[in-house]
Amino acid sequence: MPPGGEYPLEMQSTELDQDRVKIFARELLRLYTGSVLTRLIALGHDLGLFNVLAQGAATSDELATRAHLQERYVREWLGAMATGGFVTYDVETKSYALPAEHALLLAGDTGRNMAPFAGLLEALGSHMAELEDCFRVGGGIPYSSFRPAFTQRIDDSWRRIYDDFLLSQFLPLDAELPARLKAGCSAVDIGCGSGHAVNVMAAAYPRSKFIGYDIGEDAIVTAKAEAARLGLSNAIFEVLDVTRLAAQPKQDVIFAFDAIHDQVDPQLVLRRVAGALKPDGIFYAVDFKFASDVAGNLANPFAPMYYGIGLIHRMTVSLAEGGAGLGTVWGVELATQMLRDAGFANIEVRDTPRPQNCTYICRF
Repeated sequence: MPPGGEYPLEMQSTELDQDRVKIFARELLRLYTGSVLTRLIALGHDLGLFNVLAQGAATSDELATRAHLQERYVREWLGAMATGGFVTYDVETKSYALPAEHALLLAGDTGRNMAPFAGLLEALGSHMAELEDCFRVGGGIPYSSFRPAFTQRIDDSWRRIYDDFLLSQFLPLDAELPARLKAGCSAVDIGCGSGHAVNVMAAAYPRSKFIGYDIGEDAIVTAKAEAARLGLSNAIFEVLDVTRLAAQPKQDVIFAFDAIHDQVDPQLVLRRVAGALKPDGIFYAVDFKFASDVAGNLANPFAPMYYGIGLIHRMTVSLAEGGAGLGTVWGVELATQMLRDAGFANIEVRDTPRPQNCTYICRF
C-alpha cells in the first residue's frame, strides 16, 4: 500500500486487466529469482565452483571434494543451479554437469566469462543505504567508499576483456593506431585503474612509451607491480587527478577506457585531453553505447542494468564532489557534443566487440 494507506481513486475505480497482472507477477518472480541467482553466481565464481564443475560431471560429494568445500553447502548451491537452468542434473547418477556452452560464459579466464560481473553487482548492492540517503538529502557516495571491493570487481571483468580483445579488435577500429603504436609513440591512459590495458599495450608495442594516470593510489600500486613482474620498462604509472593533466609534453595518443562518465568535471577533462595532444594526435575513448534520451533506450536490453549501475555508482561518485553526474547512460549524442566543445572536429563513433560499448576516435 502507498504511504497514505489507500490507492488513488482512479486506481480503485479502474477495472484491472488480470492477464496483465499475471504477466507482471511472473516478471517480478523472474527478476527476484535472478537477483538470488546473481548472488549464487558470484559465490560460485569466488569459490571456483564453476571452474571445477567445468572439469566434468560430478555428484555433490565429488564436487565438494574437488573444490575443497563442505558438501552440504555445495549440494544446496547445486540445487539452485540445476533448477535455475545453469547445470543439468542426472536423476539416476545424481550427478551435475555444466554444459560446454554455459561453461564458456561462467568459467575460465577469458573475456567471455560473465561470472565476474555478478560479483560487481553484489558489491554495488552494499551501498543501498547510502543511496537512500542521497535520494533524501542529495549529494552522492564518494569514490573512496567503492574502493577496493567494487573497483577490484571492475578490474576482474575488464582485464579479461583487455586480454581477449584489446589488441586484436579494439585498437584496430582505427586503421592508423596499431601501426603508430608499433612504430613508437607516446601514449597516455587517463583513469587507468590497475593499469592492465597499459601493460597489455606496453608488452605488445615495446617501441612506444605508455603512462597511466589514476586517482586511486591502491590501483597505481597494483599497476606498477604488474609492470615490474612483466619486465616492462615502457609502462609508467602515476597517481593524478586528470583534471590536472599537463599540456606538456604533447602526446601522440590518449586513451580513456570506461572513464569519462565517472569524472567530477568531464568537460574539463576532455579539454585537458585536447590540450595535451599533438596536432595530429588521437583521442581514443571506450564508453557505453546508449542514447542520451530515455526514449532512445527503451528497446535496448542493456539499458535497465546500466541506468541502475549509473545510479548507484557512476553518477553518485561525481555528485559526491559536486560534479556533473553524467551516469553510465550519458549517451552518444551528449558525448559527441562534449567532444566537439573540447575542440575535436573529427569524431568517429565505432561499434566494438561488446554490443554495450562503443569507441570514440577523435582528431582535430
